[in-house]
Amino acid sequence: MIEVRQMTITAHGGPEVLREVETSLPEIQAGEVLVRTHFAGVNFSDIMARQGLYPDAPPPPCVVGYEISGVVLATADDVQEFQKGDSVMALTRFGGYASHVSVPSRQVRKLPANVSLEEAAAVPVAFLTAHLMLFRLGGLQPGDTILVHNAGGGVGSALVKLARLKGAHVIATASRSKHERIRDLGARQVIDYNQEDFVMEVMRETGGQGVDLVLDAGGPGRFARSAKVLAPLGKLVMYGIQESISGRRNISDLIGLGWNNWRLKFRPLALMNRNMGAIGFNLGHLWRRQDQVEMALDELLKWLAEGKFKPEIDHIFTYVRAGDAHRYIQNRQNFGKVLLDFRALTPGEAHISAEV
Repeated sequence: MIEVRQMTITAHGGPEVLREVETSLPEIQAGEVLVRTHFAGVNFSDIMARQGLYPDAPPPPCVVGYEISGVVLATADDVQEFQKGDSVMALTRFGGYASHVSVPSRQVRKLPANVSLEEAAAVPVAFLTAHLMLFRLGGLQPGDTILVHNAGGGVGSALVKLARLKGAHVIATASRSKHERIRDLGARQVIDYNQEDFVMEVMRETGGQGVDLVLDAGGPGRFARSAKVLAPLGKLVMYGIQESISGRRNISDLIGLGWNNWRLKFRPLALMNRNMGAIGFNLGHLWRRQDQVEMALDELLKWLAEGKFKPEIDHIFTYVRAGDAHRYIQNRQNFGKVLLDFRALTPGEAHISAEV
């Protein structure tokens, strides 16, 4: 009998609300692939959903998780491109914190032989976000100078890697403990956002010219300051509200987020006069442009197979420690990607011990 387990958000709250639930095997609908999960990616959006601050998430009890890697167990009759036993990665929208996931086939990609399941689980959300922001929205060109905030995280490290792959110059912000590793990724300057004024430091580094592109997941409280470092024809891409969220969901978080969002005003005439752009990005709202998502995912998988980049995998937690994985990310302990390991439920497979 197949063991099917999910890590379920039982109520909005702290990491302790994530609990293991036994469930039945998902039914395969037309056009779908049933995947036995080996690894699932953990993202900041999962933490926000747990706190009740992610409006797209279903109400609890619910299972979150946008990305998995694993092995195909079965396919719908109308799916011909995958076979049982194929190693794959997939975008799951929600439901990824589960040992078995049924996914639309167009969101699944077969892995080249030289791409591991660990690497595959670390790519879809972080690198798709980075790829689409840099190349589709940002129009990044070789020689451009960009500012990447929070460059030690999953998306931040992906942004640095892909920007350097394109030949851009990268200035980054991060806590002091992560500076050396970010320089190793190719950043030419790293700013300690806890101790230094990033506006002053960026303008000093660029000789007062500013940067061509800023990637900022901080939230409304920081977006206006990020706009100050843009050169003419520069763009600010906003893709998160990390700095607006504390350890637990509380009324002060909500009031502060609402206030900062209300007082942040990008006026059309001001944007015109400064020759700058302010752009929002949310990967979870791109399902109607799946063609763009699929093209970017295919290119990323090609680059990964060619060895042009490798994701930074910081830590792998056993799936029952999903709450600890959330704490780890919330406390900014990770450098790169954090994964959940579901292989303990598969008899005969080696299991990674990943205790912090």
